[in-house]
Amino acid sequence: MANILDIRRRIRSVTNTRQITKAMKMVSAAKLRRAQERALAARPYAQMLSNVLKSLVTRAEIYDPETGEPKHPLLARRPERNILFIVVTGDKGLAGAFNSNILKSAMNFLNSKAGKNIEIEAIGRKGRDFFKRRFPADAPRNSESQASARIALIGELVGGLNKVDYAMAREIAARVIERYSNGDIDSVYLVYNEFKSVIAQRLVVEHVLPIEEIGEVTVAQAEGMSEEERKRALEAAKGAGVGIRPADTREIDAAAAKFATAPVDYIYEQPADELFASLLPKYVGVQIFHALLESVAAEHAARMTAMDAATSNASDMIDSLTLAMNRARQAKITKEIIEIVSGAAAAT
Repeated sequence: MANILDIRRRIRSVTNTRQITKAMKMVSAAKLRRAQERALAARPYAQMLSNVLKSLVTRAEIYDPETGEPKHPLLARRPERNILFIVVTGDKGLAGAFNSNILKSAMNFLNSKAGKNIEIEAIGRKGRDFFKRRFPADAPRNSESQASARIALIGELVGGLNKVDYAMAREIAARVIERYSNGDIDSVYLVYNEFKSVIAQRLVVEHVLPIEEIGEVTVAQAEGMSEEERKRALEAAKGAGVGIRPADTREIDAAAAKFATAPVDYIYEQPADELFASLLPKYVGVQIFHALLESVAAEHAARMTAMDAATSNASDMIDSLTLAMNRARQAKITKEIIEIVSGAAAAT
């Protein structure tokens, strides 16, 4: 049986660890509330931009009347041979299976696009480290059958998720739009953790370019939370002051949607064609910005859940160690009593 002093030292160590995990849970809960507010605050602008574009579609000539081809390069569709894949992960660990689930979803997507040239841009340290080991930019071909196919990490952004702003998303979107307009890539996909609430999250692979329909998200791959994950997230949210349901914005959404469907001939300062061409790149930037905000919120939710589970496990371990210490102490006392009784009996 273990020494009582060693068990007490272990209990003290686990107690200190429990204090740390409990504090980290509350910090993540506070950051999650702010991230939720930021994501909700950015929604009206994105929605109104989509509605303006929907309105412009009915007034602008976006397709060539002779050839039927779209006039804007972001609407042009080409055979999918060169793909840009943007992977959004976290910069830090201690978030449960948050990063590993995203990377697993990314690998499933890569396997589904076998035989095509795929360039990966990693946003977040975890994704950068994962793909840098497996698909470096100077990696040789895997086999002769894949001589024309190549998967490589071509870009990275580390530390940017600590403070997400639209300027960062606009810079990413500008690079993506330039490459797509020049024909260097044929399609753009974005994988991230879509966050609606603590118990409503899913991993999605979103088809960003070419734009198929304004205001509609094209999801190439999706995976929701399991029932067990929802239960753990619900337990973690209790007492942390975090809402478990998404905000009800149906009335606001319905009011904003009237702009695109209203039978009103709006007067624009610029011609409708020029305005549509200038707003479409902003639409792509808003999509990326929205994905970054939701990914940050999902990471904080995952870390809050993981730290709650760690705190619970630490409490269980303390109870187990306390029981073991009491048993050891009782055994020691019993042994001493037996020795005293045996000595007294021998003396008589």
